[in-house]
Amino acid sequence: MKHPIAMPALSDTMSNGRLVKWLKAIGDPVRHGEVIAEIETDKAIMDVEAFRDGFLSGPLAPVDAELPVGQAIGYTADTPAEAADGGADAPAPAATVAPPAAAASVAPAASAGTAAGVRPAPPAGGPRASPYARALAAQLGVDLGQSAPATAPLHAADVVATARRFAGADLEAGPPYRLERNTSFREATARAMIATLGTPTFRVTAALPLGALIARARAGGRSFSVLLARACALTIAEHPLFNAVYTPEGLARRERIDIGIAVDSPDGLITPVLRDVAGRSPLALLGDWRVLLEKARTRRLTPAEYGGATFYLSDLGVFAGIYSFESLVPQGAAALLSVAAVQDEKALCTLNCDHRVVFGGDAARFLQTLERHITGLSESGG
Repeated sequence: MKHPIAMPALSDTMSNGRLVKWLKAIGDPVRHGEVIAEIETDKAIMDVEAFRDGFLSGPLAPVDAELPVGQAIGYTADTPAEAADGGADAPAPAATVAPPAAAASVAPAASAGTAAGVRPAPPAGGPRASPYARALAAQLGVDLGQSAPATAPLHAADVVATARRFAGADLEAGPPYRLERNTSFREATARAMIATLGTPTFRVTAALPLGALIARARAGGRSFSVLLARACALTIAEHPLFNAVYTPEGLARRERIDIGIAVDSPDGLITPVLRDVAGRSPLALLGDWRVLLEKARTRRLTPAEYGGATFYLSDLGVFAGIYSFESLVPQGAAALLSVAAVQDEKALCTLNCDHRVVFGGDAARFLQTLERHITGLSESGG
């Protein structure tokens, strides 16, 4: 018997995954929990584990294919003979499959009445479409009825063409162009930024003495980012509103200070999160940060390592001439500190705040306290 391997949901925001690499070939034995493939999610490259013992069987989804969560990307067979029957070059079936019980936490079940390996019927009166086309249409807000070709089933290209017709950008009026498919990472970033537009924010800027802190970090083999995050955490401990987040039911006041630090990775912006920054030593934080940085560079961060920050830092001070900038406050936080380049031992630091949580006077006092902690860490290093 052959058992489908479903595209897992490895983050709350993941709707599709791109197959990066198969680590096993058809006919290879696999064991429960063994890594058999790598997929690109909206933020990282993650491992896909086998959910049962057996032998890898086709048809396997091709490398670089982007598939909806829950769709079969391959199969495990109970015997080598069954595995050998799988087609090596055929695409994976378009069915959305129900994951096994062991994988229920990461992949959604198929809709009721849909058997594994069987193509679900299109909605009554709706056009025929591939699962990827349906997922893409939902993501782009495209009505499939406006995209359906006259005869053939609907594919992703039809959805993209429809989205372009209604997007408002008249590309045909300009120079020649070519479309480059957005990576999952870029799409996730775009969704996150759009989601912040409903947050009423204000900003306050102060010149803070970061020159001495940078010198202290270099002299002691420390990380400036970690020391600045530590200064922010000590400040938040004195101004706990900056660790809260607005909800319609009330302010959610968090009991631990977790700081996300923006990292300029090859694929775009990502924010590894240092946990319990006020409650742990700079040395312990430095060890964690080095691990997180390496994972960020290789796109191996897990959702638990880049999600759930209560405060954010964004530092463009490494770029000469960037003397002031501001950032969007991510959902789930009350504030973000944007750090520019140092001039005459000071840098302009802009605190962007959610006005539903904190007010102008709160921000001014926060920056005054932050200056005191930056000075203290510049002198002590910890």
